[in-house]
Amino acid sequence: MPHVSFTRHLQRFFPTLAEGDVPGGTVREIVDELERRYPGLASYLTDETGKVRRHVNIFVGEEPIRDRDRLTDPLAPGDEVFILQALSGG
Repeated sequence: MPHVSFTRHLQRFFPTLAEGDVPGGTVREIVDELERRYPGLASYLTDETGKVRRHVNIFVGEEPIRDRDRLTDPLAPGDEVFILQALSGG
């Protein structure tokens, strides 16, 4: 299973969010499973059409995902998936 981790900032909005192994063969399947575990997380990560929001980045290993529209990037067992959001402020 892919291993998913997050920036700590996401825990402000989802206090029970924890890194761990998540079943899925594509990034979309991972997001769907995370939504099942943490209701509301998918709408924070993706817009109403299912595209990754502009302020969110998802990496597989050290590479950003390529398909930000449909999230079809394939995942293999043991892949490291990192989900983060941009922070702004002054």
